[in-house]
Amino acid sequence: FKINNFNRIDKRVSLLFDGAMSEARVYVNGREAIFWPNGYNSFHCDVTGLLNDGGKDNILAIRLENKPESSRWYPGAGLYRNVHVVVTNKNHVPVWGTYITTPFVSREFASVNLKTRVTDTNGEFVRIVTEIKDKKGNIVAAKDNTLKINGEKAFEQNFIVDNPELWSPETPKLYYAISKIYVEDKQVDEYITRFGIRDIKFIADKGFFLNGEKRKFQGVCNHHDLGPLGAAINVAALRRQLTMLKDMGCDAIRTAHNMPAPELVRLCDEMGFMMMIEPFDEW
Repeated sequence: FKINNFNRIDKRVSLLFDGAMSEARVYVNGREAIFWPNGYNSFHCDVTGLLNDGGKDNILAIRLENKPESSRWYPGAGLYRNVHVVVTNKNHVPVWGTYITTPFVSREFASVNLKTRVTDTNGEFVRIVTEIKDKKGNIVAAKDNTLKINGEKAFEQNFIVDNPELWSPETPKLYYAISKIYVEDKQVDEYITRFGIRDIKFIADKGFFLNGEKRKFQGVCNHHDLGPLGAAINVAALRRQLTMLKDMGCDAIRTAHNMPAPELVRLCDEMGFMMMIEPFDEW
């Protein structure tokens, strides 16, 4: 792979693997970047220091070893999920660098808390301008904050969204927090966090409540492979599978027996499925 206009002084390059089955050893230009044994977990590594300067080609190699009898189900093998090359400025929001919650939810208003990490800051003033938009692109809340940040301390912003459209399996409404990052009055990054506004509670002797209403899960346990299509990620096949489950009345999925593909999580958000992640069984 080639990265045009690459300069290791003011650029950072990371590799993001959605899954690699398994015992992955990642090499860039002949040097090992990371060892990651778990075949289902997404993982990432900074490879800036291993790249060639001047826009020259770089060689990426991944060694995988799917050990015999390592599982009691079909796990798939190889690079069965997507691999991403993430190029950013030196100051940037890292992979999975935001954390968003809805501490209070009602039909009248909801509070939204957004924590954003920015890398390579050393006592600089960082300005984050965040707009929360609905699916139609309407701005429902906004904040413009400046803070001196040391290291990777999280930058916290709080919002109020009036008359929120609450997420549920019947109404899977989603919002987008679009954050623009400025350092020394120069925009260095933009990061989008998609989320739903909903309230969940587990109450002893009463059960599970979604948006204040008691609810019983109508769910299935679902392996990650796609039958005769195999384990390689296929968004169209996943959407077809979820559509059939929805038509059956299903509203919840327990993954089996591992961390799911990011595409499945996004589809569940969009199509209205609650998820319970079973992160480990034998892995």
